Amino acid sequence: MTSTTTVIDRLVEAINSHDLDAIEACFAPGYSVTTPAHPARSFTGRENVRRNWEGILAAHPTVRARAEPRVHSGDEIWAEWEYTSEAGEHGRFWFRGVAVTVISEGVIESARFYMEPVDSEDGPVRR
Repeated sequence: MTSTTTVIDRLVEAINSHDLDAIEACFAPGYSVTTPAHPARSFTGRENVRRNWEGILAAHPTVRARAEPRVHSGDEIWAEWEYTSEAGEHGRFWFRGVAVTVISEGVIESARFYMEPVDSEDGPVRR
């Protein structure tokens, strides 16, 4: 396993363990994310990653993540992600898509997210 894929594995484990400190530790302090389909959702800063995951974990306490398959070239890695949770007070959380990340020194420096809610036959998916 390369150091590039190791940070993705650490992030999946941290999300699935609901460990905010471990989630935050996967990102560089100056981390930046771009969401081309939703530009207003783009942000900079590891502290914003933590704030986002605090909200997700509070609203969807059963959320789980997986990332596969992985294709990487140098420090860039493409992974297909899926986030799911059981339906609860805030509905079901179910997203799929691709994240293109740049890894440096064992942490995620930047990402381009192409994530969308999955259409469900049993009702609306909530963010």
